Amino acid sequence: MTDTPTPGYGTPGYGAPIASPAANVDEATASPAAKVIADDVEALTVVAALAEEFRAGASERDAERRLPRAELDRLSASGLLAVTVPAEHGGADVSQETLAEIFRLLASADASLAQIPQSHFAYVNVIIRQGTAEQREFFFGELLAGRRFGNAQSEAGTRHLQDIRTRLTRQADGSYVLNGVKHYATGALFAHWIPVLARTEDDNLHVAYVPRDAPGLTVVDDWDGLGQRTTASGTVRLEEVPVPADRVLPHHLTFQGPQLHGASAQLLHAAIDVGIADGALAEAVEFVRTKSRPWFESGFETAAEDPLLIQRFGELSVQARASRALLREAARAVDAARADLTDDSAAEASIAVAAAKAHAATTAVEIAGALFEVSGTRSALNSLNLHRHWRDARTHTLHDPARWKIQHIGRHVLNGTRPPRHGLL
Repeated sequence: MTDTPTPGYGTPGYGAPIASPAANVDEATASPAAKVIADDVEALTVVAALAEEFRAGASERDAERRLPRAELDRLSASGLLAVTVPAEHGGADVSQETLAEIFRLLASADASLAQIPQSHFAYVNVIIRQGTAEQREFFFGELLAGRRFGNAQSEAGTRHLQDIRTRLTRQADGSYVLNGVKHYATGALFAHWIPVLARTEDDNLHVAYVPRDAPGLTVVDDWDGLGQRTTASGTVRLEEVPVPADRVLPHHLTFQGPQLHGASAQLLHAAIDVGIADGALAEAVEFVRTKSRPWFESGFETAAEDPLLIQRFGELSVQARASRALLREAARAVDAARADLTDDSAAEASIAVAAAKAHAATTAVEIAGALFEVSGTRSALNSLNLHRHWRDARTHTLHDPARWKIQHIGRHVLNGTRPPRHGLL
């Protein structure tokens, strides 16, 4: 790799933009000037206010499939997308506990919006772990300026999730060319930079950070999932996309020793599930308090006085509280491993996150479904769009199977077997 970073093709502030070949997709907007968040306390204050702002239009955005471009610009401007930048580079370097809470709050307001930056933070971690000093300086500057990372990771039609066939071919001058097709590319449509997971000639995994407007890169908004409808998790096509050598990071090295890449990424998925459950439960409470009629046999004037409903809400609240507690415990385990990274601390973090994710996935689906059970027939009206919580939960919890997480937890408890280092635990 060369030492001097090469500017993006059309990244704001780095030369004249080149028109994107994706004629059917709007260009990623230039990010507004971003504030720099100082610490964890400020980060939590900022996200609490933003979540309430985003909550107001979440149902309408979902119903109309109106993509949240303005909201993402607000997120960029808030400084929240740079909160994991290390302190020596001017960032807040917030704890994983704080980051998980940021995602939980966003997801409780709008699960689609919360999902979009999940990969952003995963690929910030790649730079922290594998970037050269020059790469860190350049990309951390981009993040502090409000730039967004998307992702081009998953592929369809291959043997399994890790059968990555996108190729990064080295050229005579040391640069690379990218070719491949990616699916479920959440965040790519709105990104300034798209991290692309690809294999080089030696079959090792690398990440190429490609400007959104790079020649040969096309982003197609063809996502038609039943839930998380406004994530625009569509297709990225890469046809002879040029990549300077200093935009490529050796991701395969991440997994050669104890690592937290998977635990950190899965922690944010767990936080999204917990947020979905919290959002659904809050909607159910509001509906029963203000709109539901009591069942005639109960003998009460309001539905909120019905002891059977009270019992069910108590059960759902216990599940939600348990998920939040497991999320906090998992985040603290990741923070502890960050402070002292060993095989054992990394394993403990992965197991704690797996437990949180498995529990949160079940909780999100159950509470989002129970919303209708406790609220009654009227809650099923399509015009109310309360089903968006269940659709979001059902869609997001398909990211990776909880049954395999339970397997790894069981092996660790029974036989002391550390979980594998494949980046999904």
